[in-house]
Amino acid sequence: MFKKILSGIVLLIASSFPAAASDLGPAVGSKIPHNLEVMDQKGQQQSFSSLTGENGTVLVFFRSAKWCPYCQRQLINIEKSAAEEIRKRGFNVVGVSYDSVKVLDKFTKKRGISYPLLSDDGSAIIKSFGVLNEKYKPGDRVYGIPHPIIVITDNSGTIKAKLFEEGYKNRPETEVILSELDKL
Repeated sequence: MFKKILSGIVLLIASSFPAAASDLGPAVGSKIPHNLEVMDQKGQQQSFSSLTGENGTVLVFFRSAKWCPYCQRQLINIEKSAAEEIRKRGFNVVGVSYDSVKVLDKFTKKRGISYPLLSDDGSAIIKSFGVLNEKYKPGDRVYGIPHPIIVITDNSGTIKAKLFEEGYKNRPETEVILSELDKL
């Protein structure tokens, strides 16, 4: 009886964690499932072809620039310690969130973010990439947020790597992003 209870607890705990990075989102080697045709923080229409660098794109899926301090810190850290290095490697960095254009514009102006943040209103990109955090249901004030994950593509839209940390508080360090780019 004790073994059954213990097994049930272990299963419950294991099922409460989000999927591993390898299971989250499209498979490495597959094409991106969405062309990223949405507005950026400046209200300009974007697409994968307008956003990608010579070698590819670093897509940073984040929960919210308005209310998530972990996301805010991640976006600021990328700006301060990695954005220029990412560009030097021939990649562009692009953030994706369910935030409105207005929220993203306010955040980028306040924090000096130089790279595009895409307003995925309705979370179409987030859903197509398979990174929607399904813990939140329609009607919840945060419905539509993604699991925080970084998807690295080549310039043709093929997914080359995914970076992910367990939980929403931890994010891949900028050194990890740069190291992964150096491997490609």
